[in-house]
Amino acid sequence: MPVTRRKLLFLALGSSALGFSAFKAQRRDESSEPTAANLVQISRTGWALGSSVSMTVAGLPRDNAERALDAAFAELETVERVMSLYRPDSEICRLNRTGELRDPHPYLVQVLRHAEATSRRTAGAFDITVQPLWELYSSTKKQGRMPSDDELAAARAKIGWWGVESCWESVVRLHGKGMAITLNGVAQGFAADRAVAALKQHGVEHALVNTGEIGTRGGKPSCEPWKVGIQHPREPESYVSLAGLADRSLSTSGDYETTFAGDFSKHHIFDPRTGDSPPELASVSIVAPTAVEADALSTAAMVLGAEKTLSLIARSPGVDALLVTKYGRVIATEGFPALCST
Repeated sequence: MPVTRRKLLFLALGSSALGFSAFKAQRRDESSEPTAANLVQISRTGWALGSSVSMTVAGLPRDNAERALDAAFAELETVERVMSLYRPDSEICRLNRTGELRDPHPYLVQVLRHAEATSRRTAGAFDITVQPLWELYSSTKKQGRMPSDDELAAARAKIGWWGVESCWESVVRLHGKGMAITLNGVAQGFAADRAVAALKQHGVEHALVNTGEIGTRGGKPSCEPWKVGIQHPREPESYVSLAGLADRSLSTSGDYETTFAGDFSKHHIFDPRTGDSPPELASVSIVAPTAVEADALSTAAMVLGAEKTLSLIARSPGVDALLVTKYGRVIATEGFPALCST
């Protein structure tokens, strides 16, 4: 299953149903001049979770900063090992093969419980059991056609978020013939949160993490927010808005990365109720207290549409949204931290 990440254009460093590729250890370190005395800003890049990843930490001595980054990248490897659809021995692959997983990693249990809570919160718009739909569309695309009504009906019959049991620490079960899950829409955000937590544990006060979703620890040492550009859904080299983040997280979902039709009407985000792609929005950017919440809500919002998303956001403390319709209209909640927009 190919990997797609929503593109975030970093302006501060000088940025469902999909899986994870293997974590790649190769990386490049970039260091700035000391910011004060022996305190430095260091950026490290690599490849993990299906995309290039990057982290910047500032305001620490070099050795401390390097150790913090080592710990944060180790967290990405752990998430990858547990949740990768590309690793046959990963926990999610074992669960999908057998329908049951004993002694799951605590991270998997946390992610599954967050997914269940988001499914309830969004009346099923967010659903990790849409993997059969992805497999169907991917297969028929290779054949140069769209799924038939009968094929869609068969795939929809395998979908139902309530069929994932993770109420016990010792076992996870899938209750449904042919059911399979994908953690796109939640795991990349969880990985960003785990990386930020590792950095915090190592004394980092200023950090920007990009795992495909954005997490921050404080702002810049200069007291400015970290600046992140959000890709325009129809202009790949442009951004629709510039967001300022400090101790908040950002996720963008859009119809433009993995498409099954040239007009963006069929893409990798599915409405679990219909088996089709939602028709109203081109992209959704969510800012929230945690990256895992932003990640899940950005996917759900694509399915919900503008009106229901804005109603949901109004009931969600610390959460804001920027929506772009397929006709180019931009809608932002009052608290969205936009520094500028196109």
